Amino acid sequence: MSTLPRSILGLSSLTLLMTILSPAAIAAESARPNVIFFLSDDHRSDMLGCAGHPILKTPVIDDLARRGVRFRNAFVTTSICAASRATLFTGLWERSHRCTFGTPPLAAALVEASYPAQLKAAGYRTGFVGKFGVRMQRGATARMFDVFAPLNRNPYFKKQRDGSRRHLTEIAGDRAIQFLQGCRSDQPFCLSVSFNAAHAEDSDKQNHFPWPAAEDGLYDNATIPPPLVDVDFWKQLPEFLRTSMHRDRWFWRWDTPQKYQANAKAYYRMITGLDRVMGRVLDEARRLKLADNTVVIFCGDNGYYKGSRGFAGKWSHYEESLRVPLVICDPRVAPKLRGRVVDSVALNVDVPATITSLGLGRPPATYQGRDLMPFVRGQPVANWRTDFFCEHLFDNAKIPKWEGVRGQRYVYARYFENLPEGEFLHDLKSDPRQLQNLAEDPGSATILRKMRARCDALRDAYGGVYTKNGVPTNKRQPNKRQPNKRQPDRSGKTSTAR
Repeated sequence: MSTLPRSILGLSSLTLLMTILSPAAIAAESARPNVIFFLSDDHRSDMLGCAGHPILKTPVIDDLARRGVRFRNAFVTTSICAASRATLFTGLWERSHRCTFGTPPLAAALVEASYPAQLKAAGYRTGFVGKFGVRMQRGATARMFDVFAPLNRNPYFKKQRDGSRRHLTEIAGDRAIQFLQGCRSDQPFCLSVSFNAAHAEDSDKQNHFPWPAAEDGLYDNATIPPPLVDVDFWKQLPEFLRTSMHRDRWFWRWDTPQKYQANAKAYYRMITGLDRVMGRVLDEARRLKLADNTVVIFCGDNGYYKGSRGFAGKWSHYEESLRVPLVICDPRVAPKLRGRVVDSVALNVDVPATITSLGLGRPPATYQGRDLMPFVRGQPVANWRTDFFCEHLFDNAKIPKWEGVRGQRYVYARYFENLPEGEFLHDLKSDPRQLQNLAEDPGSATILRKMRARCDALRDAYGGVYTKNGVPTNKRQPNKRQPNKRQPDRSGKTSTAR
């Protein structure tokens, strides 16, 4: 893969901190709010009550949306947990931070540039609870957090000292409350609560979505509607997608009506469970009289197919994979500005820019995202993005790499190790479900050229052509597209859990 951008490598840790922590950059102490950042796992944007879901109950997040702002068009730039979480820490696209599964640890300069390290250096008390998911060098988390409590699933239920078992979501709530109880009124804090839920327990092929006991019986009488896109959609895709990990895991969880109903309800219980635990944490903030100066952010780390298109997981370019929930609630905002839904595109890379702007007055110069607080405050925002670069660079034979551009009307993606058949163009205006691939449509040749060029430009801005062992893996041969070969619609293969 390409080297880090010069704008990042050129700053030593000391220079970076001096740039960020200069008096002009830090907001007045009295104006610096506390921040609680909740992150869910494998959580698509429509999986919220406030987003109109007819069955799923998320009353705490719904209340945050009523008192704050919900971003209708929120996306991740890479749809897998390790790379997305590295983006959430560093404010960089994957091609810039170069961190996903199987890569070297996050560079030391990027650790220093991370939102928790910068807030900690600026006097914030910082804490982390839950799924961390990013490989770090020894000692890195101590530079980022005053309190670091990583919690990993497998299993979700943890044996306690008294012999009982407690769900990981509940334990995350316990640790978050303990952090709040250690906070002082004269020191701002930033607490990151990263739930493992609603990620499946990949090692358990029977009980895929273990929910907390408090959600027992919830949704038992519901009938879950079919997936967003017909489950046979996968059959029209190129062979490399028809034999990908998407299909392996679909057979684990979604391949019969009975499995689909049972696992969808279990998945919903996990989301309702994390919503309830968020309520526990926010109730404690109110009890401690911290809530009036605490900005709450809720986001998902990536989308989730949940059987749509005959797929499981995320990892690819369709809307189900890239769209995530995002809610920001600032109690200091005037009541007339609350409860709005913003249509402008927001990205996971914007979250660390927003957090550092809240604590330091502005994001670091190295960040590639933008502060979302003007939208929350109802302020005009000039020159906001109309498209964005998205990618997936995890080196796994069962998850094809890709890069692309998601615009307001058109979506372009190329699976650059699987060209020419791995090139896609969708028109969201005429085909919002992305059922048609226009890459071979003669009438779309002009827009295809424009989207290719835009993808090239954004790719180069964030780090350049992907290389493996120093060799580019882009195999584009636009005039040699091969016809699809039908594959059996069954795969019993298993794969590494991610």
